[in-house]
Amino acid sequence: MAPYGILNLNKPPAVTSRDIVNQVQRLVRPAKVGHAGTLDPLATGVLVVCVGAATRLIEYVQRMPKSYTGTFLLGRSSPTEDVEGEVTELDDPPVPTREQIVAAAAALVGRIEQRPPIYSALKVAGRRAYALARKGKEVELKPRPVVIHRLEVEAYDYPQLTLNIACGSGTYVRSLGRDLAESVGTEAVMSALVRTKVGRFELQDALDPQQITQDNWADQLLPTAQAVESLSRIELSADEIIEIRNGRMIPRDVAQADTKEIAAIDATGRLIAILVRRHEGLLGPLRNLP
Repeated sequence: MAPYGILNLNKPPAVTSRDIVNQVQRLVRPAKVGHAGTLDPLATGVLVVCVGAATRLIEYVQRMPKSYTGTFLLGRSSPTEDVEGEVTELDDPPVPTREQIVAAAAALVGRIEQRPPIYSALKVAGRRAYALARKGKEVELKPRPVVIHRLEVEAYDYPQLTLNIACGSGTYVRSLGRDLAESVGTEAVMSALVRTKVGRFELQDALDPQQITQDNWADQLLPTAQAVESLSRIELSADEIIEIRNGRMIPRDVAQADTKEIAAIDATGRLIAILVRRHEGLLGPLRNLP
């Protein structure tokens, strides 16, 4: 059986998330490879890469909360909302106080409506928004609900502002800086971004992609159970594992009556499958792992 699992990698600047996936793909082919959350070329930090059968779990990693350290320059604007685009300095912009910045940040914590940047991979009429924007087309993206768990000022020395952010999936950090700046009467561009955490995957444990080789990649794989730590879990017996492997249901009464998905593990803690309730008292496989 081909090895499969998860790589926690530290993406360097000036490369795309796809570049890192392609690098891993060359080492592990013919196994599939995919990442669980894009980082722009400007950004660095945690990039969770799933290898082989673990690609079936990408959506579970994507749901995990994420943490960032973002740096912004106030009094500036850019069509891309970061320094990758053409940056324009505003004429005589206001200089907010630290107290104003802290209050504005606090107002953005919780469930908010966020307008995504036009230079994003979201699709408009079947085409990527950034592709339309690059051609000078007018792009209108509707605000979307996102959750901001934490937004704290780490450092502020005008024009530079550094924020510590914890947020749910789908959040655009550069747009968060944009909205904060607008609320204090100015504009901002993001100058640096580090993703410090995705769920349980932390920057301090992340590997330099250059450390991954054809000889050692399988030894660096993390267990797939780490991708589904947010799910309730049950341990299966050897007989139950056979039934699930063959696509059949097993009788199980689980306490979590409203649980949609359950992680099924064996006696060693290895992830066997994602189960769902098929009928009252019966669970069946949604996704099987080898």
